[in-house]
Amino acid sequence: MNRRIPFLLRLALVILPPLPFFACGAGDDGAGAPPAAETEAEPGAASAPHNVLTPQEAADGWILLFDGVSTDGWRGYGMDQFPEAGWAIEDGNLVVFASDGSEEGLGGDIVTEAMFEDFELVFDVQISPVGNSGVFYRVAEMEDKAMWEMAPEFQVLDDTAYIEMGTMDMETHLTGDNYDLHSSRVTASNPIGEWNTARIVVEGLQVEHWLNGELTVSYELYSDDWEARVAVSKFDPEIYARAPRGHIGIQDHGHEIRYRNIKIRPLNQESVALFNGRDLEGWTVHGTERWFVEEGDLVCESGPDAQYGYLASDDEYRDFELTLEFKQEADGNSGVFFRSHVDGTTISGWQAEVAPPGLWSGGIYESYGRGWLVQPPPEKDAALRMGEWNHMRIRAEGPTVTTWINGERMVHLTDEQIGDASGHIALQIHDGGGIRVRWRNIRVVEL
Repeated sequence: MNRRIPFLLRLALVILPPLPFFACGAGDDGAGAPPAAETEAEPGAASAPHNVLTPQEAADGWILLFDGVSTDGWRGYGMDQFPEAGWAIEDGNLVVFASDGSEEGLGGDIVTEAMFEDFELVFDVQISPVGNSGVFYRVAEMEDKAMWEMAPEFQVLDDTAYIEMGTMDMETHLTGDNYDLHSSRVTASNPIGEWNTARIVVEGLQVEHWLNGELTVSYELYSDDWEARVAVSKFDPEIYARAPRGHIGIQDHGHEIRYRNIKIRPLNQESVALFNGRDLEGWTVHGTERWFVEEGDLVCESGPDAQYGYLASDDEYRDFELTLEFKQEADGNSGVFFRSHVDGTTISGWQAEVAPPGLWSGGIYESYGRGWLVQPPPEKDAALRMGEWNHMRIRAEGPTVTTWINGERMVHLTDEQIGDASGHIALQIHDGGGIRVRWRNIRVVEL
């Protein structure tokens, strides 16, 4: 039998204040300077750098959850911000520190700001002697309830040490287990101090745990077998693992554990192509600048008037995830508007910036309004590949907007004015002349 018990989920979102800058939305000249930020992660021992996405991974829809230099995209469980103690970034690793033998950690558990339903999650983990932690998924937050009471857990443990101590039944408590419910089919953990690569696949009711390429656990949520196991476990069957969608969480159990290369790929999102590769069907041109199809790509090009121009979708979208690719062949000052409306060449709405290097691509700008709402830190500008194809992702859900370029999260913003709006998706060409940008693979998933 498959049954779920609905309840209210509480999602605390990080609210980023508007930044006092002026930039290249319609009607402004792009002046101003963004805040300082972190540097790029150092490559690890392997030839490939850690905490980055390859161009193919970005094109395949992977999202980097940890960039190796910041805690952007994470907060404490039940908190509005990241813990002030107990966690740190060292050598490109996200580290939870030991807390003097206390079972409860110093900093507390952490969760992603974003929530996910169906996904493939991968991460590397290095376990310390007597280490204990876990990675949780579809995490809901409930007052006075710990994270382990709410969501399934991929166990992370120094298996040998705990077996030798004999302090608990280890049948369902080893690395790769679904904690307290399903035991590993194989012993796949590497020796303590070495890195392990873990993978969690959640698709509908089907869940798989993988460790170092070995399938350790496979189970079906809400099956008769699952319900029977929960009924005799430490969990409350009324609330445990009942959320169809939730955060990714990492546990602070009072032991030092290191994480890196944390990335996720959402699954089963039904996307619709907004550009057919042949003509401008489904779009309306605003202004006198040139929009045309060339070799299967959508091209915008400055015309003789050298003014602002827009290509707006005929349909309106409110909550969505938009993906596209762009190549800046000349100048490249452009942008992607959302929840927008166009009257002539005057546009109302919000723009995810597309611009030459140093001009805050991926930032959010409000045209004919408040101007810049948030700019990415300077170091994130390295994600932009001028003159090459770039993959952009924009997620707008209620008042929250997040942007990525080539898998790098650029900004995350919560704004009530954005939350109250709906409208068209529109591509922009900036005024000034001499601009040429190509677009392709424009697809949207309505949320």
